[in-house]
Amino acid sequence: MKAAMRAKDSARLSAVRLLLAAMKQKEVDERVELDDAAVLGIVDKMIKQRRESIAQFEKANRNDLADKEKFELGVLSGYLPQQLSEAEVEKEVAAAIAQSGAAGVKDMGKVMGVLKPRLAGKADMGKVSAAVKAKLSG
Repeated sequence: MKAAMRAKDSARLSAVRLLLAAMKQKEVDERVELDDAAVLGIVDKMIKQRRESIAQFEKANRNDLADKEKFELGVLSGYLPQQLSEAEVEKEVAAAIAQSGAAGVKDMGKVMGVLKPRLAGKADMGKVSAAVKAKLSG
């Protein structure tokens, strides 16, 4: 935040302040001190919100607002760990299916329960879910 202030980068400063406010709100609401996993969860949630907003703004031809959201998405993505490649995600999915003993789509919850702590912040959970569903149904 201080670096953005010194550089007079108001857009970046705004995005960082949104993240800090969300973290503080969670700490106050739940009366807990956030650990790294909780912070990653907040960043992930904010990224998901930005993606949904971008889709809505582009559908409404509001490119100015979509560009603002895309910038915030880029800033927030910088706070996530290195994202896994598709091959690495597929490998994790296969390992989780083997570990949970899942037989079909009805066991998807078990597999996702194994994967969520492993891949939180490292992969888009929507894509992971789609990969699990494809593996279990095929």
